[in-house]
Amino acid sequence: MEELAEDYNLLVKKMRALEILLLVCVTVLPFVKRPLLTVVHRKYVLGFLILTLVLHLSIEGWRWQMLIAYFLILVLLWRIIRVNLSKPSKLAFFRGLGFLITILLVIIGWVLPIVLPVFSLPEPTGPYRVGTQWIHLKTELKETITKDPTDNRELMIKVWYPSNATVTKKHEPYVDQANRLGFITKYSQGILPSWTINYLDRVKTHVYEGIAIANEKFPILIFSHGYGSKSTGYYALLTELASHGYVIVNMTHTYESLGTTFPDGTMKFFDYDFQAKISSESMKHIDPIKDAFTKDISFKERHAILREASKEYSVTEVIKRWSKDIVYTIDQFDGWNTQGFFKNKLDVTKIGVFGHSVGGGAAGQATIKDNRIKAAANIDGVQWGEMMDTIYHKPFLYISADWPTSHPDINSHAYLHKSTDYFYETKLLKSGHPNFMDIPFMIPIKSIAGTGTIDVRLGIEITTQLVTTFFDKHLKKNKKIDLRKLGEHYELLEMTIHKGDSVR
Repeated sequence: MEELAEDYNLLVKKMRALEILLLVCVTVLPFVKRPLLTVVHRKYVLGFLILTLVLHLSIEGWRWQMLIAYFLILVLLWRIIRVNLSKPSKLAFFRGLGFLITILLVIIGWVLPIVLPVFSLPEPTGPYRVGTQWIHLKTELKETITKDPTDNRELMIKVWYPSNATVTKKHEPYVDQANRLGFITKYSQGILPSWTINYLDRVKTHVYEGIAIANEKFPILIFSHGYGSKSTGYYALLTELASHGYVIVNMTHTYESLGTTFPDGTMKFFDYDFQAKISSESMKHIDPIKDAFTKDISFKERHAILREASKEYSVTEVIKRWSKDIVYTIDQFDGWNTQGFFKNKLDVTKIGVFGHSVGGGAAGQATIKDNRIKAAANIDGVQWGEMMDTIYHKPFLYISADWPTSHPDINSHAYLHKSTDYFYETKLLKSGHPNFMDIPFMIPIKSIAGTGTIDVRLGIEITTQLVTTFFDKHLKKNKKIDLRKLGEHYELLEMTIHKGDSVR
């Protein structure tokens, strides 16, 4: 019961003050309006309700999750105007039924804005403000997802960067139209209209599109998103990193993210037909992988099975495709640094790469392929690809969610040889796979979001501290940093540090 009460309190905190006040009014006043009106003149009660509603609509803005509350307020206003205090209240069947309906509506009226809140993102703690720019890349890479054999891949890349500019404009919106439509398609099969997530436009992002980049040279971090996710759905993580002096090159892997808008207005969405095709083809490879973790066999025997099965597994192909996107993008950095918005602002000798989920695997794969990458991090991604029986020769950070012991630990095989340099093996206790995204802010009900029991803000704080500190040490070359102190500071962070074959 104590845990339920704590969850409820956390959820209510995510609501806005005037929304809470309106809901308290429609919850309490229907049942106490007669005794209240005997001590407070009805014009004051009406004035208070109308003023609260007007302030909410003008300051916080309306949203569809509050429609039931608005309806109940109007009914309440009408009932207060109509009530005759000189006549005693009568009990009748329809009056009792009305109370039951009111109670039901009040419950729904509370649930909707709590489950789907106008959430607040953490404010970045670094010394810089954060700006963004979109870059359109027409690549020479063959597009293997579309049916056109002459098609080449096109990428939209969002760059997050440090700024010292004075902000005079509104923060950028949290979700664009392509991701809005992609979100509706994924989570409601296109049944709901796109305006049902317009309430996300009220989320303050702490990010400003097009403001001037700070007059310095910054190290570059390439970020690769999760499969089928909103490519920019990592505001809490990426904003924090950029505020500490990194240029973040946020990949959008076309046809494998929720949605992408191109400069000519064309939108390209996640290709569900292609996903179904590769999933069907990969079933014959996933069964041996599952069996390897259920059979009573040795680590060596399991390793041999995984090595062969992973070569043909569909996600391996996704990771290789995304890795090529990353490497092609790195090829553009010298040009970006020569002319245009980022001229002389990129330190192309300090390139890092990181990603979440499948994007984390792509980061690991790109690290094998491109020596320009000096450090890399995988945030809770399975390292499919070519890492099996390979070793990194640069610093690498692996962050795992708190998976159950029954979960197949494929990375224990993929990262068997780890790195000749530092390899940080970490686990965020009480976390789930989505805890590294913005999802737990957007959907605060843990059972729906698939998150762990860790406090949302603490989870993202530990993650951002870990990733920032790792790149500060190994990309910015701050030799005074000791990542072990983070493991000592945060009880929910497990950390083992390897250097070559030894544990530090």
